[in-house]
Amino acid sequence: MISLSTSLKPLSSFSSLTLVRRQRCPNNLLFTSYTKPNSNFLLPKRLVVACKKSTFIVEDVPKETTKTEEESYRKIPFSSEVVRKKRVFWERKWNYWDVSRAIGILGVHLLSLFAPFHFNWPAFRVAAGLSCIAGTGITLSYHRNLSHRSFTLPKWLEYLFAWCGTLAFQGDPIEWVSNHRYHHQYCDTDRDPHTPRHGFWFSYFLWIFDTDFILQKCGGEENAADLKRQPFYRFLQRTWILNNLALSIILYLFGGIPFLVWGMGVRNVIVLHSTFLMTAASHTWGTQPWKTGDLSKNNWWLAIVTLGESWHNNHHAFEFSARHGLEWWQIDITWYIVRFLQALGLATNVKLVTEAHKQRLSCDGSKS
Repeated sequence: MISLSTSLKPLSSFSSLTLVRRQRCPNNLLFTSYTKPNSNFLLPKRLVVACKKSTFIVEDVPKETTKTEEESYRKIPFSSEVVRKKRVFWERKWNYWDVSRAIGILGVHLLSLFAPFHFNWPAFRVAAGLSCIAGTGITLSYHRNLSHRSFTLPKWLEYLFAWCGTLAFQGDPIEWVSNHRYHHQYCDTDRDPHTPRHGFWFSYFLWIFDTDFILQKCGGEENAADLKRQPFYRFLQRTWILNNLALSIILYLFGGIPFLVWGMGVRNVIVLHSTFLMTAASHTWGTQPWKTGDLSKNNWWLAIVTLGESWHNNHHAFEFSARHGLEWWQIDITWYIVRFLQALGLATNVKLVTEAHKQRLSCDGSKS
């Protein structure tokens, strides 16, 4: 039986990566190949053959690019990026969490199909209100407050916003924050949990069905230890699915099938795809006014739907900032909420970008 495992080892914070494949072969030999990728992922190899007592090294073994491999490379429409499509559904094992997530996301999509047959204005308003609550829980709590510590809230309010984030059907705060911190640490490399270099659809949503990919390429949730130390976040990790089940029951009791279809089906589809689109599009299309060394882009046309998250190049340039829309015309609804909380004295230690920060990263040496 042949077993294959893949891991990546960074050379430095901003360098390319070394791909390591280990394969058990006959006679107890362990074959290891190292591939140092360039921007197009088509390169020569350095082959190392190791056994129990000796190691043989063959330098620069040419890599033959087959027709199948060439066909796996695609150019993203309206973008200069060439990506290597990753096989997400085949040639890998699905674990319990992969299957359960696929069932859950498929379920809310199927539920939303009944929306035209169960429409009423109260159900529509419930869906709109819950979309704002759950969306703010992701952008303000999961992202800017917990992932980047851009500002400080009283614990009761921090926990309330985090609880709202569990209603977005995107998992618990610990896992979400861990994945997002890995995204910034390994941005747009093979170790990025939702790297666009494995294809647009992988970055869009397919990555969430491959939890082993993140575990093998990045690691566990040690990078979210600040949350794991808090009992409340461990509680949410165990109960976030129950929160959504409880909400489903409440909606049904108060509004029947229309509230359930619109409040859990349509609303979750809108919030999920807003996040999916921001994740993929903001590393594919748009403008890049700052020298960030990655593929992050600003997308004005996504700003309202994502509550300001789509000023993504701004965010990657200044991860610490509570404000993503740095110009007056860059709509950033999440920042407006943070600013309101700051005016009430509830948000403190609010971190913002200074002119000195802008001067250091501006592509033309001046403010964009």
